[in-house]
Amino acid sequence: MSDANTTSHGSCRFCDAPLLHTFVDLGMSPPCESFLTTEQAAAGEMFYPLHAFVCDQCFLVQLVDYIPAGEIFDEYAYFSSFSTSWLKHASDYCQMVTERFELVGDDFVVELASNDGYLLQNFVKAGVPCLGVEPSWNVAEAAKEKGVESLVAFFGVETATQVRAERGAASLILGNNVLAHVPDINDFVGGAKVLLADDGRITYEFPHLMQLMDQGQYDTIYHEHFSYLSFSFVKRLLEKHGLEPFDVQELTSHGGSLRVFAQHAAGPHAIEPAVAELLGREEAAGYGKLETYTDFTARCEKSKRDTLAFLVKAREAGKTVVAYGAPGKGNTLLNYCGIRQDFISFAVDRNPYKHGRFTPGTHIPILPPEALDEAKPDYIFILPWNLKREIVDQLAHARAWGAKFVVPIPSLQVLD
Repeated sequence: MSDANTTSHGSCRFCDAPLLHTFVDLGMSPPCESFLTTEQAAAGEMFYPLHAFVCDQCFLVQLVDYIPAGEIFDEYAYFSSFSTSWLKHASDYCQMVTERFELVGDDFVVELASNDGYLLQNFVKAGVPCLGVEPSWNVAEAAKEKGVESLVAFFGVETATQVRAERGAASLILGNNVLAHVPDINDFVGGAKVLLADDGRITYEFPHLMQLMDQGQYDTIYHEHFSYLSFSFVKRLLEKHGLEPFDVQELTSHGGSLRVFAQHAAGPHAIEPAVAELLGREEAAGYGKLETYTDFTARCEKSKRDTLAFLVKAREAGKTVVAYGAPGKGNTLLNYCGIRQDFISFAVDRNPYKHGRFTPGTHIPILPPEALDEAKPDYIFILPWNLKREIVDQLAHARAWGAKFVVPIPSLQVLD
């Protein structure tokens, strides 16, 4: 795993220590959400290293900033509203925080990376003033159509200062699956400190590094995920900016996530026992020791071999394989494993933005879901494996023609 402790690959985005140690090297890959038109697929693509490092001082797992965030998020292909289970997750969250923190019409809620308004629409309906801060203009337009006020901007100290001057301090700041997406993580959390009311609270949701490692979820590593977060690191991050976690919940979303509740240091909320319990569990599991990270590459390589062995066997048996979903994580898997149309005929996706386009790097065509019923493949390869229950339920009718579902992560499974 070590790079012989001699060659630095840049500096840690949190503590500025030199990055000397490889976590996993997944080779070269294009940006995972850069779905290609026919013309673009015929032209050349830019590939970048997908090489994750671990800092030996603060133990933040991270990618070097090869692609500017503006290039990734200016026009974005991911729309949250196309997942039924994620809409329910958002609705349940809004109900929970409204009841727990007694949010009313005098409060002000700000969501960071608010996407297409999938979550804030619940606060709009409840009459709680809110604002979405979203860097991608195209998904922000979709939010505005839902009645969600949206500021097209990257969030940090400058944006936070502007919003506070114009709208006042925020009672609740939330960021679902965004903390890992920001290259300047100190500016991002520093902005939350600026915007937060004295008695306000922040919630962040993000994939848990412990689950990523335990479950071999290498496909969640892609260029728009700059950081991979343990709870121990996030506590250190918050404390650097005068904030503190007062509660943490473990969620099943995205293969295993954390929801961290934070406030100003010495704020009004008592520190819940869950904070010390999870910190203790991470310490016992060795997340403060460099050697804990050393075997992850071997797990990724085995998963790659198992996936390719299944696809080779299926093809040699004359079976057809079609992918369901074209998520960013799926593109990491496809490119790392070198899977193209010789193994997977096409992919289907519910997002119309992707229809008629091709997966980046591997150029698998993406079609509407109806194409699946027309082709009647032998195997349906589920790329967004974190939504496998939702997808299997949606496609229950595929069993009528004998289709089987394939889930590649955490280990390859064929579901009858």
